Amino acid sequence: MWYLYLDESGDLGFDFINKNPSRFFTVTILATEGIKNNRFIKKAVKVTLRRKLNPPGKRKRLVEELKGSSTIFEIKKYFFEQVKDADFHLYTINLNKRRVYDYLAQNKSRVYNYIARLILDKIPLEDACTRVQLVIDKSKGKREIVEFNDYIRRQLEARLDPKVPLDIYHWSSHESEGLQAVDMFCWGIFEKYERQNTAWYDVFKDKIKFETKYL
Repeated sequence: MWYLYLDESGDLGFDFINKNPSRFFTVTILATEGIKNNRFIKKAVKVTLRRKLNPPGKRKRLVEELKGSSTIFEIKKYFFEQVKDADFHLYTINLNKRRVYDYLAQNKSRVYNYIARLILDKIPLEDACTRVQLVIDKSKGKREIVEFNDYIRRQLEARLDPKVPLDIYHWSSHESEGLQAVDMFCWGIFEKYERQNTAWYDVFKDKIKFETKYL
């Protein structure tokens, strides 16, 4: 079974005159094959939360999830030590928003769906022989979820063996350790492009199978 976890960093705001949006929008997929590797990743998240963010007697309020934007560098490195032996790869596209055509900037869902599809095209899903599960961080409305699912399902089912089922889920990050893991990595990639900060990126960059700047 293939497990795919998709997350994004940055925003899809395009008003660079009146507001202060991010310059880049980063979408990243963590891909792993097999129940054993998936469990390994989930365990790494749980261990990091339990030992580093919620040690006994140290916190009055529990931290429910790992977040790349708020986790300090030392804990990020600890997390990677727990997860590095799992067999997984990262696929990422970093959208240079200043180069997006004006008419596309008005249709953020279309931009998001297209970038997600470009990344999925780089993952060798033709090799899948049992089941593919795609989990997306839940950030869309009902109509946008339907549009995303219909678009991505058409694209992926054209590449998958008809006997291979495809499941698409939209979960909150605290419900999925896999989403928390990809959030950690996605933030590091975003920081590289947005602020030229590669400290965390340099720790895990060997896990990146595909990376590009789009536009």
